[in-house]
Amino acid sequence: MKLTQVPLDELNAMNKDTLMEKLGIQYVEIGDNYVVASMPVDHRTKQPMGLLHGGASAALVETVGSLGSVLLINHETHYAVGLEVSANHVGGIQSGEVLATATLVHGGRTTHLWSIEVREKDTNRLICTGKHTVMVLEKK
Repeated sequence: MKLTQVPLDELNAMNKDTLMEKLGIQYVEIGDNYVVASMPVDHRTKQPMGLLHGGASAALVETVGSLGSVLLINHETHYAVGLEVSANHVGGIQSGEVLATATLVHGGRTTHLWSIEVREKDTNRLICTGKHTVMVLEKK
C-alpha cells in the first residue's frame, strides 16, 4: 500500500483549531510508506521540570500514525480511528524541535499498525519510540 500524496500545506491547514495547532505540530514529509511531522519543544509542550512532556510526545505519535492511515484509505467509503497508542520515553530534551517518523508496519483491510520514532531534529538523538494501531471502519 502506498500513501496518497497530498500537498503538505493542505494537510497542515486541517490542523487549524485542533490539538495539533496548539502543540505546534506540522507535517513535513510524506513518503510511500511513512509520514514525518515536527513539534517544537517550548512552553506548549514541556512539563514543569522543563523537559518535553511525555503526553505531548504521545500526541505526536498518534498524530503521525493517524495521518498515515488517513492517507491510505478511501474517504468516500471508510474512515480511520485510533485504537491504541503507546510511547516509551527514552531521552529528555529541553528545547528545540523533534521530528516524528511513522512507518507503516501493517496496512490491512481493517487495521493499520505504525511504528514511530521521535528524534531530536538537530542531533537525531532518539527521544521516544512508539506504536499506533488504527482501525478502519466502513461508512454506513
